[in-house]
Amino acid sequence: MQSLSGRDKAYAFVRDQVLSSPAATGTFLNEQELATRIGVSRTPVREALLMLQAEGLVEMVPKRGAHVPAMSGRQIGELMDLRGVLERHAASTSLRTGVPPVSAMRDALDRQEKLADTRTAEAAKEFIDLDGEFHQILVDAAGSELLSRTYAGLRARQLRVGLTALFSAADRQHNVCTEHAAIVYALEAGDETVVHGAIDDHLEVTLQILLRA
Repeated sequence: MQSLSGRDKAYAFVRDQVLSSPAATGTFLNEQELATRIGVSRTPVREALLMLQAEGLVEMVPKRGAHVPAMSGRQIGELMDLRGVLERHAASTSLRTGVPPVSAMRDALDRQEKLADTRTAEAAKEFIDLDGEFHQILVDAAGSELLSRTYAGLRARQLRVGLTALFSAADRQHNVCTEHAAIVYALEAGDETVVHGAIDDHLEVTLQILLRA
């Protein structure tokens, strides 16, 4: 397997480990500190930050560095709208081809349920990682590399808003599991309309929590 370049290693680290945290919002990222943590020079870190700027995940401010902007209510709404479009399409496609990923999604859900009563930052991060896995499994079932890659590109934003939602609503972990179970049951039953409704309900609840946060 080809090893990642310094730039790609820095990009993946900042996107998945730094920008996924709600605590990153509003901060400036220190290039030298990141370079030391990642084990690369500052040049690939700067290149990675420019890539992330192109994706709208950071803003390069002269003489200050890379700023992590807060997501506006409109941006959060657009994120949920896009997720809905991609997930509903994937669900319909998987039902049409007769291979909805029920078993794999149920496995991710089972692992989430085991974490639902653990109230630590580490457990919350693992719970949200599994949340991303649950939804990515559904999207991957459409069998479209472009669709899967597009959805995976939302990862940093989804992790950040997901963690924010967990800490902004009482018993959100258990409710997420209930909402995920509804999606799995509808897929298993093969009912496209009910699946779409379960996906929409899940995303709408999350959106409303985030808009109140």
